[in-house]
Amino acid sequence: MSTFGTALDETPENINFLSPLVFKLEIKKTPNLTFFVQNVNLPGIHLEPTEGQATPFVNIPYYGDHLTYDELTVNFKVQESMHDWLEIHDWIRGLGFPKNHTEFATLEDALPITGEGMTSDMSLVVMNSNRIPKFNIIFRDAFPITLSSIIFDQAQSDLQYATAAATFKYTLYDIERIAGV
Repeated sequence: MSTFGTALDETPENINFLSPLVFKLEIKKTPNLTFFVQNVNLPGIHLEPTEGQATPFVNIPYYGDHLTYDELTVNFKVQESMHDWLEIHDWIRGLGFPKNHTEFATLEDALPITGEGMTSDMSLVVMNSNRIPKFNIIFRDAFPITLSSIIFDQAQSDLQYATAAATFKYTLYDIERIAGV
């Protein structure tokens, strides 16, 4: 006799699929970016196994003790004023202080809770098909590591607005269920 039920016995309460169309990304340090985000990935997570117990036949792996998070990539339309692109540009530039130490010192002196320092928490709000927030995914201590170029091209036959991508590293992310999930 099986201890497992049938598929009909274990039908989930909610059989709706997750829609990738309804989300909002918020970064305190880059308020102009929020409105123009086109897509963002929820990064994967890895737990590398360690070499476990050696046996004459096969080594038995053990679970690891260090997590690795994939990078967070944000693709966005660039504003005509370029405010969204420049917010990330200036952030990266300040981290690398290519011109003088003042750019870095400004970031370093900011209190972490303001979101104006070297890192900033990012929040990805995932909504259901009725646009009701269901999950808040908080990326802790995020900072940009790449910002794509912007292509200017007079040879285009149709107007295509400029887009860009930014890649972020972060310490970890927490997934918070919003009431009612």
